[in-house]
Amino acid sequence: MISVHSFYVLKQTCSTRSTRQDFFFLCRSLSLFLSVSLFCSPSLLLAPSLSIYFLSLPISYLHSFYILCTLFYFLCYLLLSVSFHSLLLFFSSLCHRRSVSRGSYQLQAQMNRAVYEERPPGALVPTSVAEASRAMAGDTTLSENYAFAGMHHIFDQHVDSAVPRLQFANDDKHLLACCSLDGTLSIMTLSPSPPTVKVTLKGHAGPVTDFAWSLSNDIIVSTSQDGTLRIWNTEDGRCIREVVDPEASELLCCTFQPMNNNLTVVGSSKHLLQVVNISTGKKVKGGSSKLTGRVLSLSFDAPGRILWAGDDRGSIFSFLFDMATGKLTKAKRLVVSEGSSISSISARSWISREARDPSLLVNACVNKLLLYRVVDNEGTLQLKRSFPIQHGSQPLHSIFCPLMSFRQGACVVTGSEDACVYFFDVERNTKAIVNKLQGHSGPVLDVSFNCDESMLASSDATGMVIIWRREQK
Repeated sequence: MISVHSFYVLKQTCSTRSTRQDFFFLCRSLSLFLSVSLFCSPSLLLAPSLSIYFLSLPISYLHSFYILCTLFYFLCYLLLSVSFHSLLLFFSSLCHRRSVSRGSYQLQAQMNRAVYEERPPGALVPTSVAEASRAMAGDTTLSENYAFAGMHHIFDQHVDSAVPRLQFANDDKHLLACCSLDGTLSIMTLSPSPPTVKVTLKGHAGPVTDFAWSLSNDIIVSTSQDGTLRIWNTEDGRCIREVVDPEASELLCCTFQPMNNNLTVVGSSKHLLQVVNISTGKKVKGGSSKLTGRVLSLSFDAPGRILWAGDDRGSIFSFLFDMATGKLTKAKRLVVSEGSSISSISARSWISREARDPSLLVNACVNKLLLYRVVDNEGTLQLKRSFPIQHGSQPLHSIFCPLMSFRQGACVVTGSEDACVYFFDVERNTKAIVNKLQGHSGPVLDVSFNCDESMLASSDATGMVIIWRREQK
């Protein structure tokens, strides 16, 4: 009945218009209407009366309805296409994020290695940040940036006893501290002039081997050959807590966990590495490990997830640090030189604004300063290059420059047994020495820059501390 009526209406319409164009137009309109009906609601196809009504409409109405249906059909198609494409992009990016998150550190390291392998020796990896920084500095060279005007001050309160460590306070231009084998530590201030010893920390019964500033500079932790770890108030020099090593071993080095200054890692003469909670004075469960020799040096990466430890047998161990529990997991071992002491380790995520790869600077009693590249998230090391210095037996230390002067290239500074302080450009293959400071009367054991690089401090085996003033450009 519906089919007969539909054909009748169709025939009447065509006979009225008597044009083949209207007939085809009506067929297209009917087809489009059925398609839209199928897309929007299949139930429309089950309504014969609606279909009959559509066929009985005048052809002038169908023109308008055809346009509306065409627009509506196109809009629906567009929405479907966009939605489907968005779903594909979402699932694709989700899979990509999962794959990258599992190995982001390895991926970045592989990219860094590829960049270095492709570029010629000594060439820089240009970045927009580096170009902007270089423009601010006027494109000055490392030699120009590390020209020193001379000695600013000499501290001699520890004369005749070696000063193995010294360090400027965090983000401070005028406050620094040092420790001595005479059993004391000194906190010094360079401003107001003249520079003075602010406070002396007394309490250790043996030579002080190492110390570290807290992030807020309100406390200092120190280790000593008397087998104790002490926590000091930097304002009045008061000893807040003393932690005695249960193994009765000499404590040789210490460092704060960078993301949690409540935890300190300590190395001992009995080959032990231990995480200590300085608030309670107790060792953290699972936070201990044993090395092949006396633990002499420690350094965390910037996020505090990897810890490197060096011993007197020439080995560097990497440990994964659990941020939540303080647990240490041994990861990798590198033998730098069998039987040589690893006296210093310094980690840096960026060597310079043009070289993004994480690096480790190592003093290892092999008459060389060693620069390693960190190649994965377990702290695996790959030798990048070395610099000649006199280093056979003394506990020398080195540092990366703070990079505050927006210069081209990158620089490291180290002490030496020839009583000099050396500056090396890590990007220069030949004649890498940028500057050499002379003035000490014994092996230079440690060096430290303040936060804006206006001052450099160095200490030696005779107990002298020299403050060097950099020339202002």
